[in-house]
Amino acid sequence: MGTRESNEQASGTGRRALLGAAVLGAGGTVLGLGGTAGAAENTGRGPAQGRGRGLGSLPVPTIVGHRGASGYRPEHTFGSYQLALDMGADIVEAGDLVATKDGHLVCRHEPEIGGTTDVADHPEFAGRRTTKTLDGVQITGWFTEDFTLAELKRLRAVERIPANRPHNTLYNGRWEIPTFEEVLRWQDEQTRARGKQVWIYPELKHPTYFRKLGLGLEERVVRLLRKHGKDRRNSPVILQSFEPTSVRRLSKLVDNPLVVLLSDAASRPWDFVETGDPRTTADLVTPGGLKEIASYAQGIGPTLDLVIPRDASGRLTEPTTLVRDAHRAGLILHPYTMRNENPFLPAEFRKGSDPDAYGDVFGAYRVYFATGIDGVFTDNPDTGLLAREDFVNR
Repeated sequence: MGTRESNEQASGTGRRALLGAAVLGAGGTVLGLGGTAGAAENTGRGPAQGRGRGLGSLPVPTIVGHRGASGYRPEHTFGSYQLALDMGADIVEAGDLVATKDGHLVCRHEPEIGGTTDVADHPEFAGRRTTKTLDGVQITGWFTEDFTLAELKRLRAVERIPANRPHNTLYNGRWEIPTFEEVLRWQDEQTRARGKQVWIYPELKHPTYFRKLGLGLEERVVRLLRKHGKDRRNSPVILQSFEPTSVRRLSKLVDNPLVVLLSDAASRPWDFVETGDPRTTADLVTPGGLKEIASYAQGIGPTLDLVIPRDASGRLTEPTTLVRDAHRAGLILHPYTMRNENPFLPAEFRKGSDPDAYGDVFGAYRVYFATGIDGVFTDNPDTGLLAREDFVNR
């Protein structure tokens, strides 16, 4: 999903300390391992437990491992996904889905893979480097739709933001690019091994772009979900996209929970640009816009700035009415993205003079949880679980 990124270098000291604190709970209890549901559940007063099946079975606030545990491993790898589960994430965002030349779905942050794989180190693929226009922006690099699955399997994943996360580069080259079908099988294997249902939250990336290439994502996703028996209302697979027409198309094909992702208020979903729909995200988050979304989706995934805007200095202002309005429309909210590093936090939660060190992320969580959001995407699931424990036991 679209997020604020920074190329500033982050300190590793705080990262290691938080990782150790989250994996080891009070009294040295290991949290999130062996199928436990999360840090807060190891106390007498855990998070609000959902009732019934499907979305209603998840703890609230729900902790979603953003691209796995991408604060500690290269994103969208089985190393990252596995660590998110081991830390106790309630859901793993296993799969930003893009298509290959031969029609397979693979898990990459974007179709352009120069920043997330070692493709530049493969001289046999040097001629594939090109410039394309993706959602109105010219991008130069290597694109998944120009590679067969067999060719992509020769590549290995690398850390996308090494300046922020230099320690993650230790794992460069360790994992290959997973396919969506491999993720679905992994989900089943982990569910059996842990004795509890593992949830995933794949995103369809740039559906309009791929449809124009003859590589429609929705039908490919649906085909795999049906093959694996995961296309039902209570199936542990939530589907999301920044393009409302893609989510609407999915609603006619499967019964899975669906979420519309929302970028900054002034932005326009690219499918709206292509079809001449003049509406912006600001229109979609009005009561009327939310009511329309609720006619085909069960939730929204707004940027955190739509929940609490920041002022010109980067400090939080007053919460908007989005949480209240979405709940009135019957929608859940899973905003994105909480990260521990200073450059990604509101200004008042940054600590010290080093712009790349960990800030007071627990303070930021308290403020966001207090708005009534139903969950949050985070690159650091261990931190999110500890923050939830603090919040529900306050």
